[in-house]
Amino acid sequence: MNNSDYKILLVDDEEDILEFLGYNLKKEGFKVYTASNGVEAIKVAKKEFPSVIILDVMMPNMDGIETCREIRETPELKDVMIAFLTARNEDYSQIAGFEVGADDYINKPIKPRVLVSRIKALLRRRVAGDIAVEEKIEMGGIKIDRERYLIVKDGDEVTLPKKEFELLALLASKPGKVFTREVILERVWGGEVIVGDRTIDVHIRKLREKLGEEYIKTVKGIGYKFEF
Repeated sequence: MNNSDYKILLVDDEEDILEFLGYNLKKEGFKVYTASNGVEAIKVAKKEFPSVIILDVMMPNMDGIETCREIRETPELKDVMIAFLTARNEDYSQIAGFEVGADDYINKPIKPRVLVSRIKALLRRRVAGDIAVEEKIEMGGIKIDRERYLIVKDGDEVTLPKKEFELLALLASKPGKVFTREVILERVWGGEVIVGDRTIDVHIRKLREKLGEEYIKTVKGIGYKFEF
């Protein structure tokens, strides 16, 4: 992945945040554009066609939720990845963000290297699109071999029951993507006996016990995502 091939649009009404994040992303080789409100962001996006938009929620003139909604209704911007960057931790704001088409949700403050990692994960998803899940996935010290139903973490093999393996493979297929409980149930359990949220929670807990707490993140009211 060549960072210089990608345009990043930062949208925030705090100038110091734009300068700080913009400086660090430029150091990584990204082409960076900025906007201080939603109206300006839409204009820049339509002109530059960024690969990723990092969008603050609380802004004057047009907030991040409405900005995201309008971007998603613009055909030429349908492939752009959008991540909300906000200090707000209320569940309803995350739910509202995903409902209007956000791809990720990042809480302030965030370290530059973490932001770069999240942006790269979004770019991988953008490139992959709807391509089928790869047979072998390797990231963050974990290797997943779907063909052999094998997990290797930091050089050690980890044995997982079939459903735990399928759940992990699904989440890891698109790092940073939030999988809703409904999608998880459909993709992992399919038409089998009806299971509920409690079943998913138990499997997630078991995966965390075996792999560590850092890989699978809970997005309250939505579902789960894999990070590394």
